[in-house]
Amino acid sequence: MDFTKSSTECYPLIAAAADVCMRPWKHAVVNQVPIPKESFQSEDYLELDLRLECRSKEGERHSENDLELEIYRSGVEVNLILAWCNQLERPILWQGKHSVWIDANSGNRCEGPMECSHLEALARRIRALFVND
Repeated sequence: MDFTKSSTECYPLIAAAADVCMRPWKHAVVNQVPIPKESFQSEDYLELDLRLECRSKEGERHSENDLELEIYRSGVEVNLILAWCNQLERPILWQGKHSVWIDANSGNRCEGPMECSHLEALARRIRALFVND
């Protein structure tokens, strides 16, 4: 999918993916770092730094479940990193062609947390939005 015209075009799709994978929570996507307009002139450019804000169905904030999402292109590959915003000791997920869990303190590879299947599914869904295979 081509989001070079406006990075905000992908926000509803990312939020919907989070809603499906991280039930029963609802999510909003917030841009962490503004992207310079000149960056959109290159189809090869992709770098988004987002926050997935978590709410209950009733709209109550649950910031302990917020996720940081970084999406970037490395060569021709699209990669992403998912991490908890307010739980810095928890492992970080790197998603490229496959999933890799990284210990947040040491930077070494580690086992995923108990809910890793939900996060890995979310990462695959989001990455699929940007990969044209």
